[in-house]
Amino acid sequence: MLKIGVSGIEGSYSEEAAGIYARKNKIKDYEVVYLMDTENVLKNLADKKIEVGVFPIVNSIVGIVEMSVGPIKKYSFKIKDIFDMQINHNLMVKPGKKMEDIKKVSSHLQSLRQCGKFLKSRLSDAEIIELEDNGKAAKDLAEGRLSENTAVIASKAAAMLYGLEILEEGIQNIKDNRSAFLAVANI
Repeated sequence: MLKIGVSGIEGSYSEEAAGIYARKNKIKDYEVVYLMDTENVLKNLADKKIEVGVFPIVNSIVGIVEMSVGPIKKYSFKIKDIFDMQINHNLMVKPGKKMEDIKKVSSHLQSLRQCGKFLKSRLSDAEIIELEDNGKAAKDLAEGRLSENTAVIASKAAAMLYGLEILEEGIQNIKDNRSAFLAVANI
């Protein structure tokens, strides 16, 4: 079974990207290993704990994914594939909460930047809380680690996985929001 490490947890866009990579390469027998960030993906690859690593490198709205730059310089690897995918951000809350209840918004920095126009126009008074992964933000909200008046920005898959209610779909600054992902392996 092929072990694919991703920079995120269940419900992250990197998990979705790993599925795209597997389908594109006709890989049926694989396991996703959730490693939270690019540094951990490349470290686990170097330590041979995974065979393939998948992480984002660039986004059509905000450019370079900064969390990937340092680790890319630090580790040696070969690129197996580079591919892009549509990123649709959604504003989600605990069931029953309304837009007017939101006092805080939490997500990954990249997601917050990609949705800056929406946040400025619709939630300008909300406190912004940056977390290391948008899937983690959704999980933390669902499990009560974020306050009840918090909304998170994440994927539809995260909303379904963690039982959250989507208040607004497609809140990214431009509708055709794409991120490029690398699939890497040891040299």
